[in-house]
Amino acid sequence: MLNRKKRMKGPKEDNLLAYVFLGPYLILFVIFILLPVLMAAALAFTDFNSIERPRFIGFDNFIQMFSGDMVLVRHVIPNTLRFAIIVGPVGYALQFLMAWLVLKLPRVLRRGYTMAIYSSSLVGGVMMSVVWVVAFSGDRYGYLNNFLIWLGAITGPLDWTQRETSLMVIMIFVTLWSSMGVGFLSLQAGMFSVDPQLYEAGVIDGVQNGIQEIWYITIPAMKPQMLFAAVMAMVGTLRAGGIGVTLSGMNPTPRYAGQLLQNHIDDFGFIRMELGYATSLTFAMLAAMLVINRVVFKLLGKKEDE
Repeated sequence: MLNRKKRMKGPKEDNLLAYVFLGPYLILFVIFILLPVLMAAALAFTDFNSIERPRFIGFDNFIQMFSGDMVLVRHVIPNTLRFAIIVGPVGYALQFLMAWLVLKLPRVLRRGYTMAIYSSSLVGGVMMSVVWVVAFSGDRYGYLNNFLIWLGAITGPLDWTQRETSLMVIMIFVTLWSSMGVGFLSLQAGMFSVDPQLYEAGVIDGVQNGIQEIWYITIPAMKPQMLFAAVMAMVGTLRAGGIGVTLSGMNPTPRYAGQLLQNHIDDFGFIRMELGYATSLTFAMLAAMLVINRVVFKLLGKKEDE
């Protein structure tokens, strides 16, 4: 009888112990994540300049977003889509390619090459101020101008980061260069975890080259890592924005050539101090992330029958 009572009390005691251990995390989650999100959600329906009390205006911010904000419609959304469509898939493909090439190296060389590739994401901020801003500088001492003048391709220096035709190209190039971050490591870890016997079995079943090996063996065996890398690439691409401001030295960027959604949010939130409208823009970006996230999960997530 006593043993039966102990068995009945066991699950409740286990649940209580679980709540005790989860308590600190839940408290921090509520204070630093849930409450700020709820407050921001309320702020999106107000007119707030950080000095006066917020004034409730209903859906006016969201109506203004697509009917009155011509900069958003004509420049920011097309720029963000162009930037995301190129940087997201291309950066993801480059991460996968580099991880696969490192896998093919001798074991002695893998660690050094991995650190060399991954370091591009670690020193991105330093490289931005020390190398890229100088490389695309508008005077003749900029690396690109100096090289092109030496070749005779141009007669005088060009201000690359102030030109509509070149700023977005430079932003895409620099972002791709520094895209070998956590996603690259995740893909590499996934490739290292694939059972070598699968490749041996693939050869017996008729796998003849590296492309077939990747398609039929590597990708199906590392879908969780590919899903994580895809989500990280998507989030990083949509949140990118500081790169255009850093390169051009101004926000908004010249003639809105490199103005992304994150720049637009910073412009209204921290320069114009229209915090209510900036918050509504943030929720629009969050909605876009959720939609893309669902698409990625549909493509790379596990199916019910797997």
